[in-house]
Amino acid sequence: MTLRVGVFGAGGKMGSTVCRAVDGDPELELVAAVDPQHAGLAMRQVTGCDQSFQVAADGQAFLAAKVDVVVDFTHLEAARSNLLWLAEHGIHAVTGTTGFSDSDLESFRKTFKESNCVIAPNFAIGAVLMMRFAEIAAPFFETAEIVELHHDAKLDAPSGTAMLTAERMAAASADWAADPTKTEILPGARGGKGPADIRVHSLRLRGMVAHQEVILGTTGQTLTLRHDSYDRDSFMPGVLLATKRVVERPGVTIGLDALLDL
Repeated sequence: MTLRVGVFGAGGKMGSTVCRAVDGDPELELVAAVDPQHAGLAMRQVTGCDQSFQVAADGQAFLAAKVDVVVDFTHLEAARSNLLWLAEHGIHAVTGTTGFSDSDLESFRKTFKESNCVIAPNFAIGAVLMMRFAEIAAPFFETAEIVELHHDAKLDAPSGTAMLTAERMAAASADWAADPTKTEILPGARGGKGPADIRVHSLRLRGMVAHQEVILGTTGQTLTLRHDSYDRDSFMPGVLLATKRVVERPGVTIGLDALLDL
């Protein structure tokens, strides 16, 4: 069965990339796109997709098009409202928006009863594997730090991927050495303290997309795990996988790894 798909934030860099990926997948059908800033414009002009419909102003277009799944790549405030709206209308949701609080997630779990939701801080399959490898390695090292590097338009820091990595490493091992630093010449030079006091450092530079290193150290050796996304197409295999699998995952699923059986 071909799934009918809509996209929230279709005019953004990620949203337009998602539109093209969905449009090119034989198992999916792109039937609606929403972005208030581009409402009324042709899909080819906004996303590059050769579709007869125009970009719509709000979610009513999804109802009219009878979508099965909506992919959301917007900012936090919009995504929060979008997901609740989709849940209320029984539409499956997939989002890569980051920054949701615990109360947000609890609200989603209470609301997604007639449809399902996948929330993933990173849709790059390589990044998901990096987090899993870091989790496996954690018990064998006493020190670890995370460095995440992103483009200079990213609004939040640390990234959702970095925070999730630290959470999973902290859950895998509670035996971490104390930070030896006594004096910070520049406040913040040692980065922020994440779960289990694992240090997290955020870089924001032009020319980057999404990158992360996990550096683990023990006596006489270090292990460095690094993942690089050089363009937004790197996220599309994961987005398409989640779009197809969300219908099989009751309730709210956090993280792409749950769909990869890792």
